[in-house]
Amino acid sequence: MEGRCSDGTNYKVGSYRVASEITKDDSHSLYVLKNELLVGVVDLKDEVKSGSKETILFLKSMGIHPVLLSGDTKKRCEEIASLIGIDEVHSEQLPEQKLRLIEALAAKGHVAMVGDGINDAPALAKASVGISIGNATQVAIHSSQIVLLNAKDLLQLQTAWLISRHTLKTIRQNLFWAFFYNVVAIPVAAAGFLSPMIGALAMAFSDVIVIGNSIRLRSKKLS
Repeated sequence: MEGRCSDGTNYKVGSYRVASEITKDDSHSLYVLKNELLVGVVDLKDEVKSGSKETILFLKSMGIHPVLLSGDTKKRCEEIASLIGIDEVHSEQLPEQKLRLIEALAAKGHVAMVGDGINDAPALAKASVGISIGNATQVAIHSSQIVLLNAKDLLQLQTAWLISRHTLKTIRQNLFWAFFYNVVAIPVAAAGFLSPMIGALAMAFSDVIVIGNSIRLRSKKLS
């Protein structure tokens, strides 16, 4: 992040990348530069959300490959990845680098991304499914298709995945029943072996099946 005051003073705030030519100390989270001189550092520590490790194990069991993509330092990213069980880590990533990585992964298959910052917004929008946290920045929320309302518990990501899977399964079932009645009833009616009244009842019955099957989602056990 960079800004210029009315008196011409230029300020920069960012990761070690912005101060790499000024200092060899890369142990801090943020560096503050005034007219290209280092004037301050900021140390931040991210809190690992409850249920993160369990969620990663769950995703792996479902055949999903988790990747840690962050603008934090390599050391901090590797610490977090080791703690929650992620093997592939991409650290010190700028917004455009995150976007390029998501594009590369999307070229190989469907990609879901979880993020909450301004820098995550382009990648969230590019992913097959963008997922943000309830207390995320507004631009991240608007760039996502799913918002996890509990900002401190990542177990809800499991719930979101299971709901999505069951919803897709229900959609496929509904399409089958809708086409089944039409494929069977239309040729029979066209051949004159089915009265219009019976044909109308068959169509109505297919609607009842589809609606009833969809309502089952409200009480279906997620597993």
